[in-house]
Amino acid sequence: MNETAEKRIFTEHEITLLNKKYKDLTLDERIRELYNDFSQDEIMLTSSFAATSAFLLKLFSDIKRDQPVYFIDTGYHFEETLKYKGELSERYGLQVISVSAIKEEHDFTTADETWKKNPDFCCYINKVKPLDRIKSKYNVWVSGLMEWQSDHRASLDIFEHRGEILKFYPLLDVSKEERDNFIKEHDLPYHPLVAKGYNSIGCTHCTVAGDARNGRWNNNPKTECGLHL
Repeated sequence: MNETAEKRIFTEHEITLLNKKYKDLTLDERIRELYNDFSQDEIMLTSSFAATSAFLLKLFSDIKRDQPVYFIDTGYHFEETLKYKGELSERYGLQVISVSAIKEEHDFTTADETWKKNPDFCCYINKVKPLDRIKSKYNVWVSGLMEWQSDHRASLDIFEHRGEILKFYPLLDVSKEERDNFIKEHDLPYHPLVAKGYNSIGCTHCTVAGDARNGRWNNNPKTECGLHL
């Protein structure tokens, strides 16, 4: 596991040049180029092992199979999510590292049922804060966001400076049709709940069946857990 990469400061000009360089590359080329521009020790890859996580994980497995994959175990995942994580880990030889909230803080959200009254705070305790503990070790955070998934995601660039880390979204401009065609062409497994009408999958308390991200935080204007804001 990464001990702590030497911190790099990225100027707006450097980020603009990266976006220009990566814009016309294929998905494979983007990931290969990432390892030319950054050392593996600088790169943090995360996966929620949700609906179509196999898409990004297959790409990385083909190019850099020994890249660690961080999974935030909130303690509230569907059993199907954990099984899907196991299936993809075995199929693609993934080195998955689970991170979780401090036990006392997680237990508080359980006893308090914080997701009912303050879902933002529940996400902060069980998602944002656990990842914050390791983010400082890295310079680049890879995530599989796609711009068609929400208005917020449509406003992003392939590279975005977020706090003290550079975000990298190699799939950002992939359309839903392109994603589905890739999954079909490579016979990638969907999350088991997709067949039951779940197209965006988070914690059990805050996820119902629905199109796109409409099933997340049902009856609440919240659309993001806070990790990517």
